[in-house]
Amino acid sequence: MIIKFYKTIHNKYSSFFAFIFYLRYLFTIFFISLAIFLSIPTFLDHDKKVEDIKFYLSKNYNFKVKNYEKIKYNIFPLPNLDLTNVQIDLGPIEEIFIVKRLKIYPDFLSIYNYKNFNSKKIFLKDSDLKFQISNLKSLTEQLFNKKKYLNFDNLNLKIINENSPVITVNNIKFANYGYNKNLITGRVFNKNFEIDLEENYKKLNFELLSSGIKAYIDLNENQKENLKVGTFKTKILNSNFKTNFEYDGKVIKIFNAYFRSKNLSLKNKSEIILKPFLDINSKFVIEDFNSKILKKINLNRFLEFNEFLKKINNKSEINFKSKKFNKKFIDNLNLEIDLAYGKMIYSKKLSNTTHIIQCNGSINFLEEYPLLFFDCFIKLDNKQKFLKKFSIKMKNKNEAFELKVRGNLNILNRKVNLKNISTSDGYVASKEDLKYFKDTFENIIIDKNFLGIFEFKKVREFIIEIS
Repeated sequence: MIIKFYKTIHNKYSSFFAFIFYLRYLFTIFFISLAIFLSIPTFLDHDKKVEDIKFYLSKNYNFKVKNYEKIKYNIFPLPNLDLTNVQIDLGPIEEIFIVKRLKIYPDFLSIYNYKNFNSKKIFLKDSDLKFQISNLKSLTEQLFNKKKYLNFDNLNLKIINENSPVITVNNIKFANYGYNKNLITGRVFNKNFEIDLEENYKKLNFELLSSGIKAYIDLNENQKENLKVGTFKTKILNSNFKTNFEYDGKVIKIFNAYFRSKNLSLKNKSEIILKPFLDINSKFVIEDFNSKILKKINLNRFLEFNEFLKKINNKSEINFKSKKFNKKFIDNLNLEIDLAYGKMIYSKKLSNTTHIIQCNGSINFLEEYPLLFFDCFIKLDNKQKFLKKFSIKMKNKNEAFELKVRGNLNILNRKVNLKNISTSDGYVASKEDLKYFKDTFENIIIDKNFLGIFEFKKVREFIIEIS
C-alpha cells in the first residue's frame, strides 16, 4: 500500500518536486552572491571616498568632519562604515565634537554608489563635547532635533560659562527612532536621570532616578522668533516649585514663581543675565518659614564653590511678614544683598511691635577664613515687652532702649571681635567689658557653629547671662 502511494506521488507530482529541488540551487546562488556583494567593500580603500561621506554628513546632519583616524567597512551585525576618533565641527556653534566611534549604516544601493550616498541611520559611540552655556539652545537643536535617524551612546557634555565649569552630564543615551524614541538617559550629580521629550520637543519630563526629583517643562505654541516662553514645574521630595519663564538666549526671566515645602513657602521674581557675565536680580517674598531649616545649612560645603562665586553678580531682596503677630520674635524682615566677585554687601532690618534691629555689613567668601563685618543698631520701644518675648521677667524695665554694636565674626573659627558697644543711656563698653561680651557670646551663641545666632534658646541664655 505504501509503495503504491509513493508511486502515485512520483507519477503525478514529480515535476513539482523537481522544481522545488531546483530552487535550492537558486537560493544558494543568491546567498552566495549577496555575501560576495556585501563582502567586497571590505577590501576597498574607503579613504578615497571619504569626501563623499563628509558631504553627506554635512548636508544631512550638519556635521562637518574635520579629521578622523581611520575608516573601515564592517559586514556585521549590519553593513556599516566605521570611523574612529572623529573630530566634528558643529558650524555656527564653534564647538568641536569628539567621537571615538562613528558608524554609518548605508542604504543597500549606497554600498558602492558613494556619489549618491544615503544612509538609514548613524550611530555615535563614546563622544565628548565641551561648550558654552550661551550655546545651549543652538547645540540642543544641532544634536537632537534631526529628521534623519540618529543614535547616541555614551555622550558626555561639559557645560561651561566663559572658562568656569557649570555642570557635567555623562553617559547620555538618545535615539530619535525606535522603541525608546526621544527618551534621553544619562548621569548627573552622580545619579541616573531620564528625559522624555514630547510633541516635537515642546514638552519635557525630567526625573532624577532614586532621588525624588522630577521636573516638567511646557513651551507655549505661539512664540516669537528666538524667544522661548513656557511653564516650569518641579518636585523635590515633598517640595514643589512652579514658575513661568521667558528665555531669548541671553536673558532668563522668571515670574509668577512659587515654592512650597513643609518648612518654607515663598514667591519669586528674577532676571538672570547670561552674557557677558552671570548676573542675577531677584526678589523673594517669604510667606511661611521654619527657622529649623537653618540648622541644615553647611557653610563649609557652600564655601567650596568659591570659584563659582567669582563669576556671579547677584542683587536680591528678601521680604518676610509673619502671619502670627506678637507670637514670634520677627514680624517683618527685609534683607538686601549685593554679591560681586565673591564679596557680599548686605543690609538687614528685623522688626516687631517691641523692637527694630538694623544691620549693615559685608563678607568676602573668597578668603580662607571669611569675616562677617557688622554694624548693628537695636531700638527697643519697651524693654520689658521685649524681654517678655524670651520669657524673661524684670522689674522697672518699661523704658525705651537703644544699642549700637560694631565688629566682625569669623564664621568658620567661631570667633567674634567686638569693636564698639554703646547704649542710649551713655554707656560705652570698656576693653574689659568687650572681652566679657566676646567670651560670653562665643561660649553660648556660637559654641557649636555660626548659625547659633538664629537659635532662640541660645539668645535667651545670652541675654540672661549679660543682664
